[in-house]
Amino acid sequence: MGAALLEDLIPFYPLYAVLFADPGVPGAGLGPAEISALFVVWSVSSVIVEVPTGVLADRMSRRKLLTAGPLITASGFALWTAAPSFLAFAAGFVLWALGGSLRSGTTQALVYDELAGLGRARDYARLSGLMRAAAALGVIGGTALAAPLFSWGGYEAVGIASVVSCLLCSLMSAMLPETRAGRDGTPADTSESDGPDPGDADPGAGWLAIVRSGRRSLRTQPVARRMLLLGVALTWVAALDEYLPLLIGAFVGEAENADAVGAPGTDPGAIALLMIVVSIGDIGGALAAGRFRSVAAIGPAVGLGAIMLIGASLWGHPVGALGIAVAFGILGWARVVADAALQDRLSSTSRATVTSLAGMGEEVVAILAYAGWALGSVWLGPAGLFAVAALPYVVVSALLIGGAMTVRASRR
Repeated sequence: MGAALLEDLIPFYPLYAVLFADPGVPGAGLGPAEISALFVVWSVSSVIVEVPTGVLADRMSRRKLLTAGPLITASGFALWTAAPSFLAFAAGFVLWALGGSLRSGTTQALVYDELAGLGRARDYARLSGLMRAAAALGVIGGTALAAPLFSWGGYEAVGIASVVSCLLCSLMSAMLPETRAGRDGTPADTSESDGPDPGDADPGAGWLAIVRSGRRSLRTQPVARRMLLLGVALTWVAALDEYLPLLIGAFVGEAENADAVGAPGTDPGAIALLMIVVSIGDIGGALAAGRFRSVAAIGPAVGLGAIMLIGASLWGHPVGALGIAVAFGILGWARVVADAALQDRLSSTSRATVTSLAGMGEEVVAILAYAGWALGSVWLGPAGLFAVAALPYVVVSALLIGGAMTVRASRR
């Protein structure tokens, strides 16, 4: 849990775009097009390295990769702090993408296999929810630290604190238990979960054999395919959390008869407070997955979350933030439960590879969500864009409910 919190306890989160655009920093002062290009570099890099690092995690010690990831990310933050420039920022994003991908998929695979080895695979949803909640708390903590750190020591203090957090995350990751072997000659844990594909590759298999094993797991297990696709699909709205301040700001502005975020009368403090309310909802949903884990409930839950998000967005009142919080909590619960159901059906041999494949899909969906927001903003405001983004989940909910009913009917 501590490593998950420290991984996102990054004071740079709310300020790195500000650093890029700050004309008072030598080498910075970038324009909107240059900053957008940096985000593209980050996203494309993440897509490229996601699956290869997942395969690597199925060949090597996962603990070692979890230890290395934050060190690579820290080097990017150090580069931004010591030598700010467009090339340094781009290199930092590439390093961040690589460091993050070494943990994406790897974390889930290590946790699940260690629990399975102890005969406690059913506890995965609970621990996964706790890790998601810890990550959310880390983001809140990093955001809270950013302002006092900047006031005290500028971007240098923010950068150093971000590097230290990554180093501590690496240290805690090095302490994680690992009974499953990588390629370092330690004994392998061969215990499997409730129903993985029996035709797994050998634990010491090559890259191609691992990829084939993962593809076979998805091909022969329809539920695994559905859970993977559902987890990817749920990223659509999750990616839009970057724009939540705009939606919340529109609520506050409407209540104060302001025309837009930043208009006279709009209270930034009120926006920050309501953003914390939404974060608490997200955390609550993640924690609920540990107590209530029902794959059959995912379909109705996704529909309920979508309807609440549409209604709260269109209401346009600050109280609607409570509805947004509940909606994000429900959809977050669905993501954790879908991931747990997916892990139950994967083999240790290719677990990280398949999970990283899901991560790559999530990155692609996030890019499409950002592009959709940019295009849709020509016609709609934040409320309309969030409502439109939630509409596909009503369809997804209907398909999941219909599929579940078909399965039950076929068993009679």
